[in-house]
Amino acid sequence: MLKRHEIQTLAKAGHTREEVAELAGVSIRTVGRVVKEQPVGEVDDVKERKRRRVGRPSKVESFRELVRKCLEDDPKLLSVEVLRRAKAKGYEGRKSALYALIRELRPPKSDLIMRFEAVPGEFTQHDFGEVKVTYLDGLVERLVFFGTRLKFSRWAQVSLVPNQTAETLVRTLCEHFVAIGGVPLLAVFDRPKTVALEWKKDGTITKYNPVFAQAIFEMGPGAEVCWPHAPRQKGAVENLVGWVKGSFFKVRRFQDRADLEAQLAQWHHEVNVERPSRATGVPPAMRMSAEQARLRPLKVQPHELAVRRPIHVGPTAMISFEGSQYSMPPEACGYTGTAFIYRERIRFQTGRFVACHERAVTTGQKLVLPEHRAARLAKVNGRRGKQYLKRQDLLDMGEIAMVLIGELVHRHPKGWWQEVDLLHELLQIHGEGLLRLAMHMAVAAGDFSAAAVGAHLVASAYASVGATPC
Repeated sequence: MLKRHEIQTLAKAGHTREEVAELAGVSIRTVGRVVKEQPVGEVDDVKERKRRRVGRPSKVESFRELVRKCLEDDPKLLSVEVLRRAKAKGYEGRKSALYALIRELRPPKSDLIMRFEAVPGEFTQHDFGEVKVTYLDGLVERLVFFGTRLKFSRWAQVSLVPNQTAETLVRTLCEHFVAIGGVPLLAVFDRPKTVALEWKKDGTITKYNPVFAQAIFEMGPGAEVCWPHAPRQKGAVENLVGWVKGSFFKVRRFQDRADLEAQLAQWHHEVNVERPSRATGVPPAMRMSAEQARLRPLKVQPHELAVRRPIHVGPTAMISFEGSQYSMPPEACGYTGTAFIYRERIRFQTGRFVACHERAVTTGQKLVLPEHRAARLAKVNGRRGKQYLKRQDLLDMGEIAMVLIGELVHRHPKGWWQEVDLLHELLQIHGEGLLRLAMHMAVAAGDFSAAAVGAHLVASAYASVGATPC
């Protein structure tokens, strides 16, 4: 159509047909035909071809009215049903052609976007995100992050996290509330399993994730849950995860993980203090005084936040939890109770029995408190039973204990229990960590005896204070 317009313009300017043909790069015959046409009023080639019905006759065109009538009666009618009705009326063309006509004629669907401004301290938006990062040395790492954004000021807080579990969510959320200076009226979330477990068809939640529910209650904000991937709800038209990826992860280059974390701290200052928000026209920091004036105090600090889980004490007075085992008093066998899980420690409560442990850092650990070990030993009847229980306590320390005890048993088949008694006393006094180190040193020196292990313990103790044993 634009070429037709060029030909008509050159002709109106007084050029001969031969000159027009040479200037436009077309034949004289084409010039003669185009100058006789109506002046060009539309440059859309596709639209003009349809108007002129250029090309092969369409098998679907004769069914246009049928399709229009079907969609007028029921705009949500499935395309496969329209195809069935068209075939019943004699349509013999391809399915794709009819589906293209259906897309052309079906009434367009457009969701209403509800935009409104929050008042200070009203909303925070929260979500997990995943991103694949390629460092400058070629190493590829998939990272998980958790983002928080205040609706009124657009202040953002982003943290790298190990996973997307409910515990990670509530702990990072609590840290973010500390960072922004308080809790809002409502914290808005997507609808992952870490937040909601069951809901009705109308979206009403019937069962929250208990970890999330308890933590939100302890922290103080109300919880507002949207449909998944529906950022327009609550006026939060900004896609938080997409915005973080687009303004940080996808536009920067990182030497390694440490460099990424350093740049993330710099990015926080840039987007919160220096760069004006596109939504408000000012940096978020300029609105934070109004925001923080309406935020409420956080009810629980991050180090005090305890995730609660049900537990059961087994017949060996041990609790299996998160792939590791924790000791309880022997009298607690068979009891049920609650685990209060902190970031680095864990407290078990079963009726009148309470035990506090350091939290296992890896799965497969067996953590026994000295007082539980002594109480369990006191419960065992007979010298032989006590000997084997002490030996088992030592064997539970791992491979190095297995090597040492194995040598003692085979070297002293009838007297190994005396060595085990001494090693067990060292275990009760010094704990597993130091005793395991001393065992390694004794075995490396080829001295398989409790006395050698004790000597290495003493040497280690003096070395820690910079002294030399006599």
